[in-house]
Amino acid sequence: MKYRLTLIITLIIVIGAYINLTAESKYDRIEIAGSTSVQPVADKLAQAYMEKHPNVKINVQGGGSGLGIRSVSQGIIDIGTSSKELNSQESEGLNIYIIAKDGIVVVVSPENPVEDLSKSQISDIYAGKITNWKDVGGNDGEINVITREDGSGTRSVFQNIILGEDKMRADAVVLTSTESVAQAVKGDPNAIGYMSITGFKGDMKALKVDGVYPTEETISDGLYAIQNPFLFITKGIKDDVVLDFINFCLSPEGQNIVRSEKVVPAVP
Repeated sequence: MKYRLTLIITLIIVIGAYINLTAESKYDRIEIAGSTSVQPVADKLAQAYMEKHPNVKINVQGGGSGLGIRSVSQGIIDIGTSSKELNSQESEGLNIYIIAKDGIVVVVSPENPVEDLSKSQISDIYAGKITNWKDVGGNDGEINVITREDGSGTRSVFQNIILGEDKMRADAVVLTSTESVAQAVKGDPNAIGYMSITGFKGDMKALKVDGVYPTEETISDGLYAIQNPFLFITKGIKDDVVLDFINFCLSPEGQNIVRSEKVVPAVP
């Protein structure tokens, strides 16, 4: 009888521990996905938060802004990330948090002598109206245009600000991440591409746009023309840990991490 009672108590303890563990794994896990431009910043923020909260696991994935918006709308993930503003249809029923401001950098190979292009010249290049570098002060060579895929928040912003109603030239090379654009530009002296400033490194050349170089100051004060917000998106907040993580991202500590990733903080 004593043995049976001990066994029952042990089973109750084991079952209780299992229930608690299941609850903890449900409420202490945050799934994030979306913009590949936001991904490195979100990952650094997640790492810093997890160091402070060892019981929390945050998984950060890319996939593009469109995927992030769709996935959070469908309740598949906790936080969607986007590098473009949402339209009224996309934002219905969602909470949107601006965690940073990003500049979209127009990049070429360091071997390219061009230093500055106007918005109009960039538009004409991407629309196929200008096809040779010599027409914008460069060497005689065909311009190889590199763009991002449909669904990319970076492409959406670039399309709205630079191309407007014009269509992207049909032979533009379509790539699916910031890193792939970087690799393509570095390997081709005649290439031109665009990316988040977070992906820009010294082995590429960032062009001035209308005489303005992309920096934290020129993005913050709006002088640099091609810029966009970095967004965290939720569909309601069921878990306190999600809200606590977002608040951490907007805190002075979180915004310093944002700055360290070469993005302009949303909170001065």
